[in-house]
Amino acid sequence: MKNLILVTTLLLSPIVNAGVAIIVHPSNANELDKSTITRIYTGKAKSFPNGDQAVPINQGDGGTTDAFNKSVLNKSTSQLRAYWSKLIFTGKGAPPKVVESEAEILQLVSTNPNIIGYVDEGSVNDSVKVVATF
Repeated sequence: MKNLILVTTLLLSPIVNAGVAIIVHPSNANELDKSTITRIYTGKAKSFPNGDQAVPINQGDGGTTDAFNKSVLNKSTSQLRAYWSKLIFTGKGAPPKVVESEAEILQLVSTNPNIIGYVDEGSVNDSVKVVATF
């Protein structure tokens, strides 16, 4: 009976996701707050606070992207699609490049000081620097 209760409790408990880690190249000395990250990811800022070019990278749709959109950008995926559609249509901007895996984001960020990305906090390794978690 105890095993049944334990299994039921585990199955019905909400799954706890790790946070979203905002990552940059280890040599990037910029301090980034939520507002700056949002401005970079919405195309309103093209550079880091020190003036270096900022190149945001997105993940394909899914758990980490949805968490990033909600917790950092305060928008749903559909709201962001509408936002970018309008900017593309008016010629005022283009969305960040999309890559399909966290491994690819880690590799790109670790080799280019201008790239900013996000991954599940549990995926971070020593090749990148975490500047914020949400």
